[in-house]
Amino acid sequence: MLENLIIRQERPDDYKNTELMTMRSFWNKYWPGCTEHFLVRIIRESKDYLPQLSLVAEVDKKIVGAVYYTRAWIFDDETKVKHEVVTFGPLAVEPTLEGNDIGGQLMRQSIEAAKKAGVAGIVVIGEPNYYPRLGFRRASEFRITDGAGNSFDAIMCLPLNDDFSKIKGRIIESKDFKKLEDEKRLQEINQEFPSYRKVKVQEGFMQIFEQHLGLVESIKDGVFYVRYWELLIPAKASDSLKEEPKVGSDVQFTWKRKGESKITKVFKNLLEGA
Repeated sequence: MLENLIIRQERPDDYKNTELMTMRSFWNKYWPGCTEHFLVRIIRESKDYLPQLSLVAEVDKKIVGAVYYTRAWIFDDETKVKHEVVTFGPLAVEPTLEGNDIGGQLMRQSIEAAKKAGVAGIVVIGEPNYYPRLGFRRASEFRITDGAGNSFDAIMCLPLNDDFSKIKGRIIESKDFKKLEDEKRLQEINQEFPSYRKVKVQEGFMQIFEQHLGLVESIKDGVFYVRYWELLIPAKASDSLKEEPKVGSDVQFTWKRKGESKITKVFKNLLEGA
């Protein structure tokens, strides 16, 4: 945990720095590149944005985390009643400072703000191995599904008052999220930021949260030094590793700040030639 961490509301002069941090946070995690920095801009422009619940994290005057909240609704197909709740996303943390509970502190303080504002509950489609530690439960317990009526572990709910017990149905998010499909605007926005290397680990959908992607920069005495953003992280080969990393190898690795980091996979970036 960082002693000098400040949690506060975002200011206009934070906007560009927050978008860049968000871009770094999600880069190559779901697919090559990301769109979350574009989503942040869309949310700020939306009538469904809830700035009073949205927060940023700052360390030494640098933005290192952020969470954004918007209105959402649960529509009950039986009664035709639409209940207002809230959702959040993206929740972003500066990648070189992961493991310092920045995301946790952003969530705990924003949840408390939502409680004080009288919000019935929070519904999110997110990482099912992370959010339960903050009190989130599977949406299926509340008979809540995604917009198409599907139920799966990534849909989670956090009741904030007794009104939530009366709510069931399908999640409806802000219509403004559809603006993410504007590929032309995404490319224009990307021109405002540094150009980062895109990596494709596998065909289809990637979801890389428990591990990280890096590039082996050097090897010495059985230790592989993996470039991860501005950091050079020493790592050993895991027992299950099938291919010996070389200098220049793309790898997946587990990063242990207080312990031994391990390379778990050597892969070929599918976006680059043989």
